[in-house]
Amino acid sequence: MWSVLSVLLSVLLILVGIVWAWSPGKIKPFLDETGKPLRGSMSEKIFVDINGVKQGMFIRSKDAHKPVLLYLHGGMPDVFLTQQYPTRLEDDFTVVWWEQRGAGLSFRADMPLESITPAQLVADVIAVTNYLRNRFGQEKIYLMGHSGGTFIGIQAAANAPELFYAYIGVAQVSNQLKSEVRAYEYMLERFQSEGNKKMAQKLKEAPVTMTTGIPNAYLRLRDAGMHCLGIGTTHNMNSVITGIFIPSWQFRGYTIREKVNLWRAKFRSGVSVVWNTMVSTDLSKETPKLDIPVYFFHGIYDYTCSYAEAKAYFEQLQAPVKGFYSFEKSAHSPLFEEPEKMQQILREDVLAGKNKFSTIK
Repeated sequence: MWSVLSVLLSVLLILVGIVWAWSPGKIKPFLDETGKPLRGSMSEKIFVDINGVKQGMFIRSKDAHKPVLLYLHGGMPDVFLTQQYPTRLEDDFTVVWWEQRGAGLSFRADMPLESITPAQLVADVIAVTNYLRNRFGQEKIYLMGHSGGTFIGIQAAANAPELFYAYIGVAQVSNQLKSEVRAYEYMLERFQSEGNKKMAQKLKEAPVTMTTGIPNAYLRLRDAGMHCLGIGTTHNMNSVITGIFIPSWQFRGYTIREKVNLWRAKFRSGVSVVWNTMVSTDLSKETPKLDIPVYFFHGIYDYTCSYAEAKAYFEQLQAPVKGFYSFEKSAHSPLFEEPEKMQQILREDVLAGKNKFSTIK
């Protein structure tokens, strides 16, 4: 027994040592061909007072004079995925990976969840935007939302269009209740056709409908089911543990405490801190018009935020310039799954204010 305990203790100490080595809490600078920091580049982690709350963000760019792009994460911050899935955003933008109040670097255990409302998050987006405009001396910035971040982002763009050159929605939320109904029906059909009787039965016991809503039993199945079928975070990611949990602990930009807080915040907020509002809102009615160019980037395999519902919203949305881009190899995260295609569209359409590559116009 003592031998077993010794082995377990040794393994535990090794794991702690590995995690400690992974957790300096700093991000690496961009380097030139000689291995020295790239002149004019930027790679920093900072904390800023945003509407009375200290909030964290990573700012990265190969040229800090490039246009600023503010990235709004979804259910949890996902900058750690850039270690495995480089986005190339820093080639063309000064990218701000802001971690919203109550999440990741901005987590506070004493912050009441009920204080994190959509209206507060929209106000925070505008405050962060003004901080960035002042800091970088830019009249306007670009705003990009991903997943749940699009729910807040498109409302911020509608409320303060004068602050933004364009709005970019990656896996755009539209009518999330309809999206969940589509996801439920798709997963049930797939599990039945593939002979997974256990998962099919669990889904049958937790039906999602437009009238009865989304039961908690379904939410407990949702992530595992989506990733199993390739309709979750990425088309090729089949496990939340190996695809998200472990990579978050490998990210060198967080300290151990910040990694713990990343998951404390996630477990506390569930799918999204504003989930109840999100599933009761139809954005085609709430935000039918933007006064700036708007671009939707969507993976065809995405059922986390329905591809079909995003297309339907886009077709109704009014904007001076708009583009919808289908990503044929992606599920929920084309910025991580197809970065080369996304970079081309950002360079030749978004930065130019055009929509020549758009699937729908």
